[in-house]
Amino acid sequence: MAYVIIAVCFGLAGGIIGKIKGSSFFLWFLISGVVPIIGLLTAIVYRFEHDELRRACPRCGRVTKIYDAVCIRCGAELEYPDVPIAPASWRRVPTTPSR
Repeated sequence: MAYVIIAVCFGLAGGIIGKIKGSSFFLWFLISGVVPIIGLLTAIVYRFEHDELRRACPRCGRVTKIYDAVCIRCGAELEYPDVPIAPASWRRVPTTPSR
């Protein structure tokens, strides 16, 4: 019974951390619940999806993450770009001049 409580607590913590980082809550809940300590540590060191650099497909123009090797839309193999596109999370909020 104690293991179930510990597994659920670790599962919830891993799921919340995974969701914050842009991944699936349910997936990280399962991973962290099945192997509690290792699963939670893995969720903590998992990368932030919204902070990844991006690139445009030269054939169809679809913007994908820089670590994608093949375009999901047209199937073209993607080479590492000379100049990557900044992540969506780096967009600046336009400021209005104060009067």
